[in-house]
Amino acid sequence: MINPTAIMKIMNAKNKFTENHPKFAAFLNKVLSAGIQEGTIIEITVTKPGEEPITTNMKVLQSDLDLINELQDIAK
Repeated sequence: MINPTAIMKIMNAKNKFTENHPKFAAFLNKVLSAGIQEGTIIEITVTKPGEEPITTNMKVLQSDLDLINELQDIAK
């Protein structure tokens, strides 16, 4: 069983994240609401202050989707 206090902490952290980064949260909602399919390419770039950007990408595999489904089932 999931601890209700832990759920409240997670929800508060999620709300703070959305408040601090509304554009990114909206982007994630749009992308995830349509679902991610096998073969989708996810690319991310991280730029630290004073450093060159680092970029990587991944092609979503069926095993990745299976992991996401398992995590969603646990969260229910």
